[in-house]
Amino acid sequence: MSFASRFSVLSLLAAALCAPLAARAQSTVVLTGKISGKTADSVAVSVREHPLDPKEQLTYAVVNDKGEFRLALKVDGPTKADLVYADDVAGLWLEPGTNMEVRFKGEDLATSVKFKGKGAEANTYLADFDEHFVENDGFQVLPENIMLYEPGFLHFLEYRQKEEQKFMKDVLEDQAVSPAFRNYMKAELAYSYANDRLTFQDLREQVVATEGRLKMSETYYSFLNDAALINNETALQNENYQEFLLNYVHYAATAAGHKKGDPEFYQVCYNLAKEKLSGPAKAIVMGRVLQESFRFGHVKQSAAMLEDFRASVDQKNKYYPILKADFDAHKDFAIGSPAPDFKLVSAQGDTVSLQSFRGKLVYLNFWRTTSGLSLRDLPYAQELAKKFNNQNIAFVNIALDDNEPAWKQLVVSKKLSGTHLRAPGGQRGPLARAYMLQEVPAYFLIAEDGTFLNTKPKRLSSRAAVDEIKESFGKAATYTSVQSTPGKN
Repeated sequence: MSFASRFSVLSLLAAALCAPLAARAQSTVVLTGKISGKTADSVAVSVREHPLDPKEQLTYAVVNDKGEFRLALKVDGPTKADLVYADDVAGLWLEPGTNMEVRFKGEDLATSVKFKGKGAEANTYLADFDEHFVENDGFQVLPENIMLYEPGFLHFLEYRQKEEQKFMKDVLEDQAVSPAFRNYMKAELAYSYANDRLTFQDLREQVVATEGRLKMSETYYSFLNDAALINNETALQNENYQEFLLNYVHYAATAAGHKKGDPEFYQVCYNLAKEKLSGPAKAIVMGRVLQESFRFGHVKQSAAMLEDFRASVDQKNKYYPILKADFDAHKDFAIGSPAPDFKLVSAQGDTVSLQSFRGKLVYLNFWRTTSGLSLRDLPYAQELAKKFNNQNIAFVNIALDDNEPAWKQLVVSKKLSGTHLRAPGGQRGPLARAYMLQEVPAYFLIAEDGTFLNTKPKRLSSRAAVDEIKESFGKAATYTSVQSTPGKN
């Protein structure tokens, strides 16, 4: 598996990679190695130092002309890490005192890596497990088995679980591996099963567009009644456990009648995590919910939950600084934050500002006459404008064109509907910077009060755009009405 793909699985998923969670003295880990068929000049070990920080710490070592390297790093305790070489990556299990020789082929790290020395047993098991189950598509939840109905999907999960348990028998009996590694591997099996079972119904609804949401049997979710599955401190270092708990509070919120996209969804998830979870996992999962809210929730709700987290959950200030920095990084474009105003000249020569649309829903479209994708969306923009004609919405199209005559000619000759404006300076101009535009087309839904409602709405060409716009009328007021004290549903 490539380094890029390993670290791009749901951005926030990576933040939950296992990290040392107790304050312990650091100890040095040493890796020496030999690469057959050297293809890069350095090798690295990647470690997550904090479960809520997406940044990984990379420790590099130079690979000499013979393909040899020596790498030393500090760890606070048993730690899941990754060995990175060029674009390839392989899992590592590191503990204080680990001193291993690592050998692999330069063109195929993941399947050729071999270990010797202190810590080799656990890492050999980890590499074998990845090869047999993680890298093997036959054991992965892919569209082919997501399309199955409940009995078929459960049969697939149970077959995989039995095969994994056969593998685990040797791990559990091997006294050369530490209790921490055995706990990590037991959690890997338990929570890969629990996660896939928990998310199947949602995934199937997304993948099988020709059918409605699958109705599950009354006992399908009964496995969630196991209290030991939910609060399991021995599994804390496993990323699957942390991801399962996040999905669990999503499920609990949905089961209580709250949908993603509802104004109160993240508030409800936060409260459920606070109520149902215990131990160190509680703060981590609440922090994960906060990070979701920073990106997809209302800025005022996020601020209130963050303050509650600081005051009632994280009195030792272990997670708050990272969460506060994350909140600050996203608050300007969060739901409820004021959209940057502008005053631009229209194709008809009028001066138009965002403020002039106050009281209306605004679908803002940044485009360019030289962008093929933008031009392909123009007919859909026309259709949407006709569909919502005489309704309380304005379709505002801002061209990031330096060539004013060419832009004006296109707008006039095509008789484009909606409000058409041009932003001086194009994609490097002040308005493009104010909206942090990286490319066009770019879309924003702005509420009747001039605040952001959605910074990534459905594209004009999407069939779902119509429903999304219909659901957006008056939605800003509903966010205001549901704002309440964190901790109360």
